[in-house]
Amino acid sequence: MGFVENKLGSIVELCEDPTPDPAGIIIFGASGDLSFRKLFPSIFKLFKNRKLVNFYILGVGRTNYSDEDFREKIRESLGNNELISKFLNHVYFLSGNYDNDELYLNLKNRLENLNNKHNTKDNKLFYFATPPNIYLSIIRHLGKFELTKENENYSRIIIEKPFGRDLETAQKLDFELHRYLNENQIYRIDHYLGKETVQNILMMRFANIVFEPIWNYKYIDHIQITVAEDLGVENRVGYFENTGLLRDMFQNHILQLLTLIAMEPPASLDADMIHDEKIKILKSVRPFDIENLNDFIIRGQYTKGIINNEEKSSYIEEIGKTSTTETFLAAKLLIDNWRWSGVPFYIRTGKRLKKKVSEVAIVFKDVPHSIFSNFYPVKIEPNALVIRIQPDEGFNLILQAKQPGSKICINTLSMEFKYRNFFDYEPQDAYERLILDALLGDQTLYVRNDVMEESWKLVTPVLEYWENNNDGIYYYPSGSWGPKEADILIEKDGRKWRKL
Repeated sequence: MGFVENKLGSIVELCEDPTPDPAGIIIFGASGDLSFRKLFPSIFKLFKNRKLVNFYILGVGRTNYSDEDFREKIRESLGNNELISKFLNHVYFLSGNYDNDELYLNLKNRLENLNNKHNTKDNKLFYFATPPNIYLSIIRHLGKFELTKENENYSRIIIEKPFGRDLETAQKLDFELHRYLNENQIYRIDHYLGKETVQNILMMRFANIVFEPIWNYKYIDHIQITVAEDLGVENRVGYFENTGLLRDMFQNHILQLLTLIAMEPPASLDADMIHDEKIKILKSVRPFDIENLNDFIIRGQYTKGIINNEEKSSYIEEIGKTSTTETFLAAKLLIDNWRWSGVPFYIRTGKRLKKKVSEVAIVFKDVPHSIFSNFYPVKIEPNALVIRIQPDEGFNLILQAKQPGSKICINTLSMEFKYRNFFDYEPQDAYERLILDALLGDQTLYVRNDVMEESWKLVTPVLEYWENNNDGIYYYPSGSWGPKEADILIEKDGRKWRKL
């Protein structure tokens, strides 16, 4: 597979990101794992690619770092060369207690000095890389010291998931945010939306006429969304035990994927128009039948098993106590609108599964009448469009074709495209994409408040049921594809999970 000549000729700017206005980036929780693992490498790549001009980075945290101590910690994670040294000249640190007014008074003074030094026009992007239980304190203090006010400048906030623990807490957080900020200042980050292949869903669907006529109940049998990890909870035991997979993965990443696959064509690529179509889909998702919950959602938890010839412990052993926290989910969703009437969306996601893979598979219906049925002893595999999010980003179209041999020799053909085989490029991390968009003021790949709230409306009744009922958790060995009950969920409809 290859690409035809680019007909845009010299209009290369369409494939080049614009350079944002000058700004300061203030990271709360800057001494934490997320900052060193994702944020600083992503911001450095923006600097390396000349997308940051007149900027500073101010880390804020409880650790008692000096500016130079903090720079050395970042140097340890990024490396040591001339370009990194130039980047670190823009990096500073402020220590203090998130609940203490003194921190924010010092912060206000420090920002004024750094704004004058780096000529950032008083533009500020705050990034909350702290535990979610600290968000409200930071928001209130920023508001109290008028650090969220905008005049000629901008003041924006990026908030990491989870956005609350349920509908009530999400609404409370949203209320506090809107006491001090407008919605266009709030950037709720879901890093899955920054992945190249997820962004490509919009291009595939709406830039190609070949898909739209068949993107509905008349031709699509069902859709499978799989987000599997071979790792366990690792160093996130405390967080995960209080969160679970329904909050950590389903409520955000997976529902966002579903909206991109199922939404109607927006009038344009304007962020609000895309969010408008997303909210219509979420409002159309049929609520889970709590009285017959196991017919629609299965929760599981991993036990001991073997992955890559290495024995893995159970979740219970890792946390050191009994627990009904789910590390696996399989679900069946129905969307009550014209386009998707009767088309089930099957979801499976989990930790310590057989391998790491994330994909969306659009499985088409069988041909109305097979002229090969008298010759072919088994059912012909249906056509499918598989969008691979990770690893090996790309997509493939599964078709039936004649293979060399007799005139009725049919075999399955996979027409596969992989980004790494066709583009000579350095992969862009999702955080790099999303931080740049926030600096540019583009909320397309972020989550709007009503979209967030509607997703909580869907999952909160399930969370409340599970909190009051400890039955219905199924176990699966590490290195498998989940509990057998997940297979029953889809097989009772006459379908099977794709082999991965």
